[in-house]
This record gives sequence, C-alpha cells and structure tokens, in this order.
Amino acid sequence: MSQRPQNIVEQALSVSASSDCVVIADETSTANLRWAGNTLTTNGVARSRRLTVIAIDRRAAGAAVGVVSRSGVRDEEVESVVRAAEKEAAEGSLAEDAAPLIEPGDTAWPGGAGPGWEDPPERTGIGVLEGFAGQLGDTLRAAGASGRKLYGFAEHELTSTFLGTSAGLRLRHDQPSGKVELNAKSADLSRSAWAGEATRDFTDVDVAALDGGLAERLEWARRRVELPAGRYETLLPPTATADLLTYLYWSAGAKDAIDGRTVFSKPGGGTRVGESLTGLPVTLRSDPRYPGLECAPFVVAHASGRDSSVFDNGRPLGPTEWIRRGELAALTQTRYSARLSGLPVTPAIDNLIFETDAPGAPGLPEMIARTERGLLLTCLWYIREVDPQTLLLTGLTRDGVYLVERGEVTGAVNNFRFNESPVAMLSRLAEVGASVPALPREWGDYFSRVAMPPVRVEGFNMSSVSQAS
Repeated sequence: MSQRPQNIVEQALSVSASSDCVVIADETSTANLRWAGNTLTTNGVARSRRLTVIAIDRRAAGAAVGVVSRSGVRDEEVESVVRAAEKEAAEGSLAEDAAPLIEPGDTAWPGGAGPGWEDPPERTGIGVLEGFAGQLGDTLRAAGASGRKLYGFAEHELTSTFLGTSAGLRLRHDQPSGKVELNAKSADLSRSAWAGEATRDFTDVDVAALDGGLAERLEWARRRVELPAGRYETLLPPTATADLLTYLYWSAGAKDAIDGRTVFSKPGGGTRVGESLTGLPVTLRSDPRYPGLECAPFVVAHASGRDSSVFDNGRPLGPTEWIRRGELAALTQTRYSARLSGLPVTPAIDNLIFETDAPGAPGLPEMIARTERGLLLTCLWYIREVDPQTLLLTGLTRDGVYLVERGEVTGAVNNFRFNESPVAMLSRLAEVGASVPALPREWGDYFSRVAMPPVRVEGFNMSSVSQAS
C-alpha cells in the first residue's frame, strides 16, 4: 500500500476533469481461524484496497455516468482510473437517476466533513481472535471427550470506507463484521447440528454455550422420525427468520414495485405501501445506530441500480420503518424512485431488525414448551426465488429438523424442500418471540447485522421430502 486512502481520494478528485466526480476508497483487512474434527487447521490475515471513481458528464439533456472500480491501484495509476471513468461517461447514455450531488448543507456534518476523515484506516488482525481461540481450544477438547466432532470457522473483517465528492463531501465509515459458524457431528457422523453467531469483535461470543446447544440437538436426533411432505405448524429460530426476512427486505425496492414486478406492486399501478401484511403488531426496521448492529450512517453507492443511485452518495441515513405494526410503511427508495412514487426518500440501510410490539415476548424454549405438535427448524439453505409476484421462495432445511410433541422435542425428522413466501408467511404468524442478534445462514456472507425473533408459523409448506443431509 502507498498513500493513505483519503489521499488517494483527494488525488483522484484533483485530476478529475468531469462535471462532477465521486470517489470511494475501501480498505479492508481480514483475519480468520478454521478447525475440523476438533483440531485447529488454518489461520490467516489479508489486506486489500479498492478504488471506485464515478465520473459524471452533465449535458444539456441530462447526465451520463462512468464507473470504474479497481483493486490494488498504485499512486501512478490513479489518474488512469479517473480517465477510464471519464471515457465511459463521455460514451455513455443519459442516466435516468440523474440528480445534483448531495451538498454539504444537506448533511449532518458541517462543511461536509465527517468525523475522523484524517485518521488512518482501521485494521483488524489475528489478535481480535485471541480470546476466542482460547475458548475454542477448551471447547474442542471438551467436545472430543464427549464423543462429538466440531467443525467450523471464525472470521473478522474491518472495512474503512472513504467517500469524497466534487461537491465537497469528505466522509468515512469504519465497519467491523465478524461471524462464527460451528457444526457438531456425532462420532459416527450420522447426526449433525449447526449454530452461528454474528459479532463486531468476538468479545461477546460464548463458544462453549454454542457447543452446549449443539450437544442438546445431537441428543434430540438420537430418535429418528420419518414424516411426509405437507403443511406443518413450524417454529423458526431467529437464524431461519433472518434468512426469510432478509430476502423480503432485499426484494422491497420501490422501482421494481412501481414497475409492477414484485409482490409489493399494487394491482393497477403504484405500490402497496399502506396495506396491512399481518394482523400482529410487528415492525421491520433499520437503524444505522442500533446498538451492536451499527452500520454506515450515509449512502455509499458504488454503482447505480434499481435500488441505488450514485447521485445519492453521502445522503444521511436515519431510522426507517419498513413495516410498522403489521402495515407496509416504506420501500427502499432513491431520490429518483421517490420522484416516481411520490413517497419519501428511504435508501437501503445495512442492518435489519424485526420485533413485536406485544409485551412479554417469549424465548424459543417457552415457545417449544407450549407447542402441542409441530416442527422446529434449525436453518434454511439454498434459498432461491420462484415467483417475484408473490415472493415465493424455495430451499432446503438443514442440520436438524425436530418434532415437538406436547411441549417437548421428541426426535429429529427428515429434511424437506420448502416452498414459502415470507410475505404470505407474515399473514400466518401465530406467535412472535423476543428479538435477539442473529446470523442468517444463507445470507450471512453478505448481510450479518440483523436482530430477529423466533416465530411460530401456521401451515409452513414443506413441499417435498429431501434426501439432503
């Protein structure tokens, strides 16, 4: 690495000849630890830097945009990246989302300069895993003595993002992200259970507690019950709830809804904002300052898309409710889509919280205890969209589906393929528990800052029996 990333941003802006310019420098460092069969296997660290230049060519009829993003750019290569972006803009067609850049006066930062701009980028290293590694060693030995085999990994990433614009913005954000995934198997490998947890710094991870939960699930699986496909009352733990509602959130773009493409499109035109999705007092929201799930408090858009706009870079983000007490309250909006919909500008935010307003929300053990007969899932896997008009998803259950009878788990059942819409599922929620930080197993590589409850769903559609393990 050569210059500091903020100096790279300034250099790119200084040589820009386009009407407007946005420059984003992302510096990322990672640390990881892996284990298999109760033995530590590998660990490592890495660093990378990526430079994105967004050149805007404003013309009488509008504006065209050129975006060039490259890794490992040396000092002498910065100008070539800028010129490549300007060439793309000069040759490009007009951008439908064209707008003035965000001005310093439109932000919460006087003069357009956010805190810490001049400070060096934050970096992680193997030291962030030191305390966790000690816990892990004890847990691996205990698991081996009890006849369990543990597999898994822990990883930590820290990205410092520096955003500068020709309008005068100078903003930075440091984003730590970590997760641990732990898989336990019986000695003969016939039974398997999974647990995962997201974290900012690993100080809040109790690996022995995770293993204790897995040991309990392996014991549940000593009895095997075969069940047919069908609709079952089903308890989804927070991780499974997270996977379904994360996909709902990703599908809640205003532009697609306006164009009649999604489940959030209103028949005859417009969006379903204002409609009730469930009779329960539940709220789906995002907040860049939510404790433990903090994320960038301003828009960082490396490219324009149906749900993002490079022209919105630097726009402040605040608490946003997507579903309010069961009613669809907002969709992800750029300034462009907001002009089309007539709704407020509500850009996407990099975290998600689902919670009930009802007092005394139970935990998963309490929900199990009052289940007469139903299924308890561990997690969902290989989730794919079938029909965007209903947001019908399909996927597989994995690492433990359990039968609950008269308030107790009585055994493990076969895996299923499911076909279910998270929007339709909201209308069949029978109970919503207390929200806790959760790691979506399917989407955790891309979206790990979530807080979700366990939920009870009536008639969850297990469409066929799966032979997947």
